[in-house]
Amino acid sequence: MKIRPLLMTALGGAALGLLALDPALAQDAAAPAAEAAATAPTVNKGDTTWMLVSTILVILMTIPGLALFYGGLVRTKNMLSVLMQVFAVFSLVAILWVFYGYSLAFTSGPEGLGAFIGGFSKAFLAGVTTDSTADTFTKGVAIPELTFVAFQLTFAALTPALIVGAFAERIRFSAVMLFTGLWVTVIYLPVAHMVWFSEGYLFALGALDFAGGTVVHINSGVAALVGAIMIGKRIGYGRDLLAPHSLTLTFVGACMLWVGWFGFNAGSNLEATGGAALALVNTILAPAAAGLAWMTVEAMAKGKASLLGIASGAVAGLVAITPAAGLSGPMGAIVLGLVAGVICYYAVTSVKNALGYDDALDVFGIHGVGGIVGALGTAIVAAPSLGGYGVGEYTIGGQLWTQFVAVVITLIWTTGGSLILFKLVDLVVGLRVTPDAEREGLDLADHGERAYNY
Repeated sequence: MKIRPLLMTALGGAALGLLALDPALAQDAAAPAAEAAATAPTVNKGDTTWMLVSTILVILMTIPGLALFYGGLVRTKNMLSVLMQVFAVFSLVAILWVFYGYSLAFTSGPEGLGAFIGGFSKAFLAGVTTDSTADTFTKGVAIPELTFVAFQLTFAALTPALIVGAFAERIRFSAVMLFTGLWVTVIYLPVAHMVWFSEGYLFALGALDFAGGTVVHINSGVAALVGAIMIGKRIGYGRDLLAPHSLTLTFVGACMLWVGWFGFNAGSNLEATGGAALALVNTILAPAAAGLAWMTVEAMAKGKASLLGIASGAVAGLVAITPAAGLSGPMGAIVLGLVAGVICYYAVTSVKNALGYDDALDVFGIHGVGGIVGALGTAIVAAPSLGGYGVGEYTIGGQLWTQFVAVVITLIWTTGGSLILFKLVDLVVGLRVTPDAEREGLDLADHGERAYNY
């Protein structure tokens, strides 16, 4: 049993002796090793640390941030149902992501379909180890693949959680869970693959989406609108007072969303560099400008500026800057925030009232409309001539057309797919609770508990 080690030692010693006698041989032998070392991706502990922190921040913005933001906006009798839906959606998608979601989004797909969806080569995280790496935006610089898996997991889990706000207070819990599993698989994964994977159709087209304007916000906002229309209005909508039960909790949730969004946007740089710092600064400026813009037009229209208004405006600014976070200059971020604040205000007031749909928590008005504003606006604020960081032979007109195509494709895919999926879920488990359950409140009807016992 000792023969093999001894033989290897002897061969090794002989080789070293031969190399010592002939320096040319030594140089030739060292060349492949040096070349391999030069081409191997470098993993920096600082980049890795930043990405782990960013991942945690995105979790914070979802649970509890989004949950509290939504929970405060519904009536007391439905508070726990919203918290439960966001928590359960996050948990479900986390499992689906490692089962097959990551593989379908971020691997090469089958022949002829690879531009639209990935394959199953990394299903159940096959081949993903502590030693495997994922590329960043800098050639030769990588991060641990497990870090990338976890970071992208949070995006996949947040997106369907956003949707639940549109049909809050009247949807069955079982319908939420079934729809989430189907929607992430059929809608989210193809869009994420097309936009963010190097072989994806929209990626190859040159569409810019730094942190999820199309993948997260347009995707979720349009699906939310489809769901709100298909499920119908809440009992008493337009007649009874359906006021938020705790704007204090909504404020806390909005602040958590803003803080968590630094991980969402600056983390999408994938490295702890100046690009991350730029995205972080823009994630301060755009929501600040949007909140002030919303507050101002609200005060002009209604005579008073509200806390809910400035918080909603800030979220609209966060949505709008998402696709441009690492591409816009700071002044461009302010302009984009101002525009988003004004447009989203009118979307959730005038447009919503005119069309008469019951998007309970204004998911479409803020995320859908804000996402479209941001996706198209990215073409302008990313222009180097305007202080942006677009690369290559950049023209605003050409990039605006590319962004428009990306928006239209996302709109068509998520609208058509969501219509089919909501109809399927309605046939299988039913979308809406009974009128008696809705009047009683989903906390008791679906979960057998109350948010407040007094």
